[in-house]
Amino acid sequence: MVPFVVLVVVSLLLLASRRHWSFALRCGLAAMFLVTGISHFVGMRDELIAMVPPALPAPALLVTVSGLLELAGAIGLLWTRTAPWAAAGLGVLLVAMFPANVHAAQQGLSPSFGDQLLPRTLLQAVFLAAAVAVVVHHRRNAYRAVPTG
Repeated sequence: MVPFVVLVVVSLLLLASRRHWSFALRCGLAAMFLVTGISHFVGMRDELIAMVPPALPAPALLVTVSGLLELAGAIGLLWTRTAPWAAAGLGVLLVAMFPANVHAAQQGLSPSFGDQLLPRTLLQAVFLAAAVAVVVHHRRNAYRAVPTG
């Protein structure tokens, strides 16, 4: 639930300071992925390793790589030129990591309500929608900027 709170609070603070919604959303996502990326190395590493489905090899390595990708994506979201690529990559990463969320929920690795399958799925959908919104906004603006004729 912390990642969701970070996404919402950062985005709303920037919106309140009259920043464009796409910038606010990019920064909210960047802050969220900064928090989740750091958690792959500090604080929750053991829990994240336990979430990796047993069919996948080298759980610790997978957690390390996904954490590095989240941190790189967070940085990429902050630069307008790389933001759509970073958002797209993070969206793919969210989809790729979803089986770990299913595994964690099915195994009851965390008893809190937010870690059950339905809330986890809904949160992932919100995060994915935010990443897609960044990509779509950039693509629409790129097409508008191209002169015709």
